[in-house]
Amino acid sequence: MGLGSTISRAVLARAVLTGAGLAAALAGCGTAARPPVTVPEVAVIRGVAATEPAADPQPLGAADTAFGLDVLRAWCAQYPGQNLVFSPSTLASALGLAYLGARGATAAQMAAVLHLPAGDATALAAGLQARSAALTGLNGPGVTLHASNQVWADPSLPPLAAYLNAVATGYGAGVARAPFLTDPAKAASDINQLIAADTRGHISNLVSPGMLTGVGWVLTSALYLDAKWTAPFDPNKTMPDPFTTAGGQKVTASYLNGVGFLYAKSGGWTAVSLPYAGGKLTMTALLPPAGSGSCALPTQAGLASITASLNAEGTGAQPGYAGRPGNLATVYLPKVNLAVNGQTGDMKAVLTGLGMGQAFTGAADFTGLSLKAGELAFVQQAATLQVGEKGTVGAAAAAVGVYPASAEYDPVTVQFDRPYLMLVSAKATGEPLFLAQVDNPAAS
Repeated sequence: MGLGSTISRAVLARAVLTGAGLAAALAGCGTAARPPVTVPEVAVIRGVAATEPAADPQPLGAADTAFGLDVLRAWCAQYPGQNLVFSPSTLASALGLAYLGARGATAAQMAAVLHLPAGDATALAAGLQARSAALTGLNGPGVTLHASNQVWADPSLPPLAAYLNAVATGYGAGVARAPFLTDPAKAASDINQLIAADTRGHISNLVSPGMLTGVGWVLTSALYLDAKWTAPFDPNKTMPDPFTTAGGQKVTASYLNGVGFLYAKSGGWTAVSLPYAGGKLTMTALLPPAGSGSCALPTQAGLASITASLNAEGTGAQPGYAGRPGNLATVYLPKVNLAVNGQTGDMKAVLTGLGMGQAFTGAADFTGLSLKAGELAFVQQAATLQVGEKGTVGAAAAAVGVYPASAEYDPVTVQFDRPYLMLVSAKATGEPLFLAQVDNPAAS
């Protein structure tokens, strides 16, 4: 991978977000201003980031999409009839930080669950570096995207130099000190304040002191998105109309509506493309076949097929688009706010069911992170997604805790809730930024 062993030091100084600044940042969906976020200065140790050969990020975009569908399918089976929202991209990044420290059977299980493309460490490093650059490249007029990755370590448990280099190369991540073993309350506060800053105040309680008791390392990933539609919906046309949940309950939803959106049909599914400003980002809203119950999801191949159909036909007849008239639709889409204060999800059961159970047992091998690293303590995620007349605001964060090798603690289990599917993804790479299935928009 061409990774050196030199460790550089820097200070991560985050600007304090004011209420006025937050109001401007969240104006895309009419979100009210949030309280100021106080962010402490955190000393960060950074490894040497190698400059890898140019690579195609699309295989990792496809991998994250396949992983996201697997997670949502398993999660929905646990909690059918619920509104669920998460970021496959963010969850894959947090687990990816752990994967770079995994070895042996633990690494093989994680690679299979994450659908990582075949190849050696150098190819993966190049792909991850290209993925990170592609995410940054989504920024532009009308689109604000901020992604961050961070490793947190107790001062008594510094990661290996090779691991520092690997996370710097693939994820642009550094390592910050957090007193997990001596002051978990302060460690939780530091992590939560930085996550709050990185998500513009949308997620402020990702981890708790109780979760961090006995933990030696925490790996975090955060994402904030504020994207304006290419052509905003007219708020004067937003109208109430019935919505039937998977359980047959009749509720009233507020429907955005507009004309000239590209659509496609495949395998009984109907998909509509809702483009964002700049043409680099799109929402694909997918309606399952009639009669589908809760947890109706396309296969990865089915999703790829219908997405390819949309891309082949153009991007719609709204200003600046060139879709064919026969493939354009009038769309009625519920206005939703899937942001729930404190909404978090413990992913251990889902990930174990998908095949990476060894990572949570004493047989786990994360010696690439540290020779003192044991099993995963928790995998926690939180997400919010708001879809309105002007565009979409979303925030997500994930945290992976790692025990020291000799520790034995009971993991914390936190329930997280979740029938149409929404996928916010990068058009060029397919990177899935947000994935949600909505059963009852009135319950947002």
